[in-house]
This record gives sequence, structure tokens and C-alpha cells, in this order.
Amino acid sequence: MHLSNRLQAVADLVTPGNRVADIGCDHAYISIYLVEHKISPHVIAMDVNQGPIDRAKENIKKYGYAGRIETRRSDGLEKLNAGEADAVLIAGMGGGLTIQILTRYMDVTKSLKELILQPQSEIHLVRRAVREMGFTITEENMMKEDGKYYVMMRAEANAFVADKQSYEPVGEEHDYFGRLLLERRNPVLREFLWKEEQRCRTILKALEEEPTENSLERQREVKEMLERMDMALGYYRKGLGS
Repeated sequence: MHLSNRLQAVADLVTPGNRVADIGCDHAYISIYLVEHKISPHVIAMDVNQGPIDRAKENIKKYGYAGRIETRRSDGLEKLNAGEADAVLIAGMGGGLTIQILTRYMDVTKSLKELILQPQSEIHLVRRAVREMGFTITEENMMKEDGKYYVMMRAEANAFVADKQSYEPVGEEHDYFGRLLLERRNPVLREFLWKEEQRCRTILKALEEEPTENSLERQREVKEMLERMDMALGYYRKGLGS
């Protein structure tokens, strides 16, 4: 099974040996990859719609993994019982929906060893929610595919994290851009920050030219984001010795 670069980066975060529940499985490509490469001994491929489940079943049968990958039509974690999986994988969904899926059935979420997440939006809210649910982000990656930027992360249940303090956010920029990505000076994040900084400055200039009550509030928000990005870019300036 060949994965796109984005899905490959997500699959690479799964801890070998963990049983995985693939939420929003679509064609079950990641599910098949995890079994095919002996990363996961058992995968439950789940989706809220029957169409993706039917496609998943066809692909699973085609690759000969019907005995190791089962499918369930499920609204998020609804059909997953506590203890059936060690990890939940949610990729390609909005941040708000990702949080909703994880918090709706907390008995299931609390039973997991790790979360493998690739939210499409509101990533800072996902990072905060993960902490509130009793997990620590222990690995992150960021990549660019077809002109779009993607962030993926592994969050482990606090009981399995030996040195929790080394992963916890210290500044607000860590929630927005990822402590591990910044400390490692991830080059894709640097490119993203440079582009976002220029975009925000352009927006701010336009807002300042028409100072309405609404634009003043928006100016404040944009300035706060620029401050966060400047703090984040400081990690890269340190790397250049400045």
C-alpha cells in the first residue's frame, strides 16, 4: 500500500504494536498500511457513512487483511468500546470536530495509550484539549503537500510519559505552533511562519487604512498573532546565531 506523503507522515507516528482505531477511515489506506507493515496487529476502520465503509471493505478484501482489519459504521468513537484499541487515529478533520469526537465518549478516550491526530484547523485548540484530556504531545511533524501545510502529532496518555515537563508548553507560541516543531526548528514551519507573517502584515495595513470599530478589534487580533509569530521565529534566529 502506497500512501501520500501526508498520510505516510501520520502513519509514521503510530507506535508499533498498538491496536488502532482509524476514525474516518475513508478507503482504509492507513489501516491497510499499518497491518501490511506489521506496525499494528489489529485495526478497526471506522466511518460515519456507509459509502466509505463499503470502499474500505473492498480494499481490505483486495489486500487480504479481512482477518486483521474490521470495519464499523460509527459516529466517531460511538461503536468503539473502552479497551478495544490502544490508539485512535484521526486525520484530515477540522480541529473542532476532532475535539468533539474525543470528548464525546471520554470513557473510551481515557482508556487509550495514544492519540494520532492530524487536524486541518484550530490546531492550537486541539493541543490544549489534548492536555485537558490527560495526554501529552510527545511527537510532532509538519509537512507541505500540494501547496498546503499539515501538522500531525502523537499524544500519549500521561501515565506513559516519563518526562512530561520536557514536552509541556512554556509559552503561548507553543500551543499555536508546537513546542517540538519550534525547538527542532522544523523547516516547513519556518516557511509557514514567514508566509503567514507577510500575510498578517498585509491584512494589518489594510485594516489600519479603514479604522472602523470592527477593524480595530481585528487589528488587535492580528497584532497578537504577529507577536506570537515573532516569538516563534525567534527560535530560528537563535539557530542562525543571532
